[in-house]
Amino acid sequence: MRELPVINNQQQLQAEKRTKKPDWLRVKLPIGEGYRHVRGLVNTHKLHTICESGNCPNMGECWGAGTATFMILGNICTRSCGFCAVATGRPEPVDWDEPQRVAEAIHLMKVKHAVITSVDRDELKDGGSIIWANTIKAVRALNPDTTLETLIPDFKGQWENLERVIEVAPEVVSHNVETVERLTRRVRIQAKYHRSMEVIRRLKDGGMRTKSGVMLGLGEEKEEVLQTMQDLVDNGCDVLTLGQYLQPTPKHLPVDRFVHPDEFAFYREEGYKMGFDYVESGPLVRSSYHSEKHVIAGEGRRDWEAEQAATA
Repeated sequence: MRELPVINNQQQLQAEKRTKKPDWLRVKLPIGEGYRHVRGLVNTHKLHTICESGNCPNMGECWGAGTATFMILGNICTRSCGFCAVATGRPEPVDWDEPQRVAEAIHLMKVKHAVITSVDRDELKDGGSIIWANTIKAVRALNPDTTLETLIPDFKGQWENLERVIEVAPEVVSHNVETVERLTRRVRIQAKYHRSMEVIRRLKDGGMRTKSGVMLGLGEEKEEVLQTMQDLVDNGCDVLTLGQYLQPTPKHLPVDRFVHPDEFAFYREEGYKMGFDYVESGPLVRSSYHSEKHVIAGEGRRDWEAEQAATA
């Protein structure tokens, strides 16, 4: 008789622990009139949002408040990052009318602060930077009182393309390093850790308010997270976001562990001590979460210093 395989109970328990979400990662389903209104506008104007494409856990909260993060240059990326839910493949041709549609949607939604991101368009000579600049100009023309955060790609290190974004000077320019140096090749297959750091440095040298984000739970060590944070500070990063990685589909990288909220609180403290101007750190934090607060220089640090004084 064929022997049944021996089940290692310890391994099974560890696997279940890795995949079962803890209570602090529970989010409410997106409901409400505000959410339905935003979804209607996005569908009517044929817009792509990273909220949907990236399966963001805060979509209900943000859309319910009448805000959204718009994704330009289509919804198909030329890169195949191991963490990202956005489709990979051959993108559609550039839609030159997209900047105006984004501007009109922001106007209809009466958004005071908008976040714009994009897929990577490595097949384009300009990396999509012309559409980037046109979108920022169009949004400003129709919405002069709206502040902007732009979450940009690395443009493959073609710095003349980065300059197009710097020239139109959005209030905040973000570029996510995503993970620690050791894991970059596995997590961001076509990206380079030090190239992302150079993006931050060049943005800062260009006078931009800079921002970056890191995902935790991919197998990084605490010392590596702190080193990544220090590297970002050293290259001129003003705002840092830290959040829990959540596996979007079984084909993507698995979650190595669910980071406890106390560890996120630790990184927040360390970030301010290092010199960041604003640190947003928590399990459900994503790049654009509470981004309207990241525009104002000194606000995050003042709040942190007030907390320190209250507990002294």
